[in-house]
Amino acid sequence: MLNALLSTLVLVTAVQDTNSTAPEQPVLRLDAVQSSTTEVNDDIVLRSASQYAGFHRTLGNIRDREITSGDVLDQSMDELSVYLARERLVRAWLAYSSLIAEQHPQFLDDVRDVADYYGRETAMAALANDPAYAGAFRYADQASESVLEAIDEDSDQIRILGEQYRSAAYNLQNERWANAIARDRQNRLAALRAADDIAAPLANDLFTTSFIDETDIGAASSLFQGTGPMPRLPASTPDLTLNADVPYEPDRVRVGRILSIAAMRAIGDDSRYSEDSIQNLLADPLAQRCISWARINLAQCVAAAHFEYEDSFCIAQHALIEVSNCLEAAQDRAN
Repeated sequence: MLNALLSTLVLVTAVQDTNSTAPEQPVLRLDAVQSSTTEVNDDIVLRSASQYAGFHRTLGNIRDREITSGDVLDQSMDELSVYLARERLVRAWLAYSSLIAEQHPQFLDDVRDVADYYGRETAMAALANDPAYAGAFRYADQASESVLEAIDEDSDQIRILGEQYRSAAYNLQNERWANAIARDRQNRLAALRAADDIAAPLANDLFTTSFIDETDIGAASSLFQGTGPMPRLPASTPDLTLNADVPYEPDRVRVGRILSIAAMRAIGDDSRYSEDSIQNLLADPLAQRCISWARINLAQCVAAAHFEYEDSFCIAQHALIEVSNCLEAAQDRAN
């Protein structure tokens, strides 16, 4: 089936000389990651992936932070808003997920074999023109399974934190400071808009040779669990039940983008064509539209809030739970 797809592609695209010298055998990029911040920043995938790890480090800090004042809620809201700005979080999510796919050398070896046979440019064109195409490679199912497991785990952890903050919104009504009238709405909205111009924190310290050699990259949320004492949220936080076991159909194009990025890095040659193709694959219009709506809803919620405790609900519902729904492997989770 794979050879048939590629044969069809060859007829549509420029004919490649299959007898030409095979391109230099690429190596798994993770093996070459250095601890230098500059080198990480020069790689668009590693830089974005580092932002995703930074996002989950921020979530860990928010989880460990005791809610004792409106300033604490402001800090958490501002930290999350930086990642929701522009296309940062979606690109970071896809980039990090592609590194998980790169943990499957059999998948990458099959990609390289096909690229050697049909030509690197033909394989790159196939991956660039049809994101779902990468799922046709042998061992793609194994890489996809790892990606889906990590995405679900991260999404569930974001949702759990959101449920905790939503519960806190109700329980904080017992606190005098939280019942104070919120008189900083214009400043809050200005801070949300200013997030566009603030650089998202990275987690470059994780992207080192020693870390890659010693750690199987999985869910980013697992990197920052237990980083501090459990948060002292208001009493009577309910037991949380998630629908993690409800079956749903992953979006083939969305998962295909992730596999395609990993495949391109395995056969790429640092050409401008390769970089532009990866840049395009790091854009998921549906996920980005979802994040944009979450950000708009957050601003509307903040504008409508009358009391300080309501900011906890805004953070929970729009900056966490809605974002969790956006960062799933399917367009819509089954009810």
